[in-house]
Amino acid sequence: MSHSPKAPALRMGIPIPNSKLGMWLFLGTEIMFFTAFIGSYIVLRLGSPGWPTDSKDTHINVLFGGVNTFVLIVSSYFVVVAHEAMAQKKYAKARSYLGLTLLLAFVFLGIKALEYKGKIDHDILPGRIPETATQAIAKADRQLEAIVRSRFSEYSAVGVVNANPGDILGLSTEIAGLPKANKPKDIDAGTFKLFQDRAPVDAKLYSEWLNLHQHVVANVSLSVPAVPADYLTARASLKEGEKFPELGIAEVQDYINKLKTNEQFGADVSKGVFELHPIVYGNIFASTYFLMTGFHAIHVIVGMILFAVVLMQKNLDGTWTDFVENSGLYWHFVDLVWIFLFPLLYIVKW
Repeated sequence: MSHSPKAPALRMGIPIPNSKLGMWLFLGTEIMFFTAFIGSYIVLRLGSPGWPTDSKDTHINVLFGGVNTFVLIVSSYFVVVAHEAMAQKKYAKARSYLGLTLLLAFVFLGIKALEYKGKIDHDILPGRIPETATQAIAKADRQLEAIVRSRFSEYSAVGVVNANPGDILGLSTEIAGLPKANKPKDIDAGTFKLFQDRAPVDAKLYSEWLNLHQHVVANVSLSVPAVPADYLTARASLKEGEKFPELGIAEVQDYINKLKTNEQFGADVSKGVFELHPIVYGNIFASTYFLMTGFHAIHVIVGMILFAVVLMQKNLDGTWTDFVENSGLYWHFVDLVWIFLFPLLYIVKW
């Protein structure tokens, strides 16, 4: 009878933990996911002559992008050190480096938030960027109207006017007559006097907007009267085949700039009406930028959650070694994706 030990049972498959194999398979799908985004971006950009590259148009901040690249590279190094510490059973050290990685992830998202804020403040958002002079003029008209409605809403909020808040014509009529109106019983005398003094200013702003709006609707130069009666009279005087000059972006910009110098409502106009600057392919640029960086930011948040799960363990031990390694693989992928996005979005100008 033989006393030799039994041969160990054969283990089929790849000699790596199932969790690591699963992570590699998952990262394979993620590679295809971002490849589709990056490939689509390259095709769109190469097929769009005049793609916006000036930072004054795109509000792309290369410095912010460069700092974020450095932040992610350093964070990937910290993940490697953390995994090495786990393998050496130096769990306190591993916890420290994972904490630093999480901190750098917050730095990355903070910088990205500043970039997003810059674009939002300048209305560099998909579907809201004028790409032609006509669109830029129409946008200025809408922005000026929004300012008028915002100022008018203050009258409705305190009850000094009775018109429907959405009825801008009715509100303008009441506000224009407010200086001679009697004070409602339920309104404080000081408040009513304040709005009476303000009314002529807001009535003038409304008339300025209405003048611009009528010219936009008629698409005639500001040198041509746009009040219906005057417009019809002027049109009747035209010779056969003659027509009014169309509304130009330069004269509208001059008109807006004049409103911005007004001491009483100029500050609101300056904040609410942007420069009339068409950006060709601006909406495609904004769509691809927010799509790719937005999904990348989501992946950063997922990685942060993985690290937070480890850091929340009161007694970190060797059972978490594979988890830290797999989380590190995921984080390296997030870093690698940014290495591609940074030059494509921030640096390369084809």
